[in-house]
Amino acid sequence: MSIWRAIAELEDKHEVGVLCTIIHSQGSTPRHTGSKMLVYADGSITGSVGGGELESRTIAAALESMNDGKPTRLEYSMSDPDQGDPGVCGGQVEIYMEPIVPKPTLVIVGAGHIGRAVAYLAHWLDFKVVVSDDRPEFCDPELIPEAAEFFPVPFEQLSDQLKISPWTHIVLTTRSVDIDVPGLPKILDSPAAYIGVIGSKRRWETTRNQLEEAGVSADKINRVQSPMGIEIHAETPEEIAVSILAEIIQIRRGFES
Repeated sequence: MSIWRAIAELEDKHEVGVLCTIIHSQGSTPRHTGSKMLVYADGSITGSVGGGELESRTIAAALESMNDGKPTRLEYSMSDPDQGDPGVCGGQVEIYMEPIVPKPTLVIVGAGHIGRAVAYLAHWLDFKVVVSDDRPEFCDPELIPEAAEFFPVPFEQLSDQLKISPWTHIVLTTRSVDIDVPGLPKILDSPAAYIGVIGSKRRWETTRNQLEEAGVSADKINRVQSPMGIEIHAETPEEIAVSILAEIIQIRRGFES
C-alpha cells in the first residue's frame, strides 16, 4: 500500500497518525531526503525513515506528538552512539513530523431547541456532529440534518455505543439533573477533550453533589465546564450556541479562561 493511500484510509476512519518526512540529509544516512513514514497510534508504521535506532526514536517522538497535534522537527547526528547518537553512519538527518488528526467531533446530548442550535453552528464550524437523546422523536435526521450520527438511547448507554477520543467534545443540553447524573461517570472516564453541562450554577451544584455521593472523585468532576459557554449574556438558543462553541474553540486553541 502506498503511503498516500494509507493516509487516506486513516482519514476515512477518523483516526490519528503522524507523517514523518526526511526533509534534509547530509553524508551517509540510511534513507535520504523525501523518504516518508506514517506512524499509527499503536506504534505500527507504513514506510520507513531508515530503520534501527533512528526509526525507533522517530516513532517514539511521533507518538508523543499525537497528544498536542502540533508539527515538529527532529535533528539527528549519526556519528557517535556513546554520545547519544542513533547510529554510526556519519551523516545528519532532519525529519519533519506532521500529525494527522481527525476532524473534531461534537457530541450533543439533549436535542431540544438549544441542542439543535448547537448542532447547526457546530456543523458550520466543520465539526462532525453527533446527536443523542433518549427521546427518539427528538433524535431525528429530519429535525437535525446537520448531524452525521444519531444515538436515540439513554445517556448512561451512550459511551457503550460511541467511540470517544481526545478529539471528542461533549455538550450536555439536557433537560434535567436526573439525566446528567447517571451518564456522567462513564463520560468522565473517557479521554474527551471537553465536557460541558448546561444550566445554572445551582443546577450544577446539585449535579456535583449527587456525583460525589455516587463516589465520583473531585478530579473527575472538575473536568466539567458548567455553566458552560463564554459569558455574553446570551438569551436565545442561537446566542447560547455561540457562547458554547466559543468556549470550545477557546479551549481547543489552548486559551482556557
